Amino acid sequence: MKKVVVYVVGIVFLVVLGIPLYAIGQGKEAAKADPAKDLFEKKCSACHKADKATSNKKTQKEWEKTVTRMINSRGAKIDDGEAKIIIDYLAANYSKEEKK
Repeated sequence: MKKVVVYVVGIVFLVVLGIPLYAIGQGKEAAKADPAKDLFEKKCSACHKADKATSNKKTQKEWEKTVTRMINSRGAKIDDGEAKIIIDYLAANYSKEEKK
């Protein structure tokens, strides 16, 4: 009878400990998912490493010029909707303050 109690307590302990740890792991994965970042990495790393672009801080307007140049002069396969998402992502994460 003692063995059964020990096994039951052990299983309950593992379940009680395991569920929060599993939930924490799931939360980290969900937090990592960023469709804008994924789009940026997919489209921009087709020609160069993503860190080449992100090594610079630019204003929203400068990011617009850069992405437009990549499309028009370098042949990046990015449509208008994707360009807006990428520009907004870059401006939000790799920006410098605009001069007034």
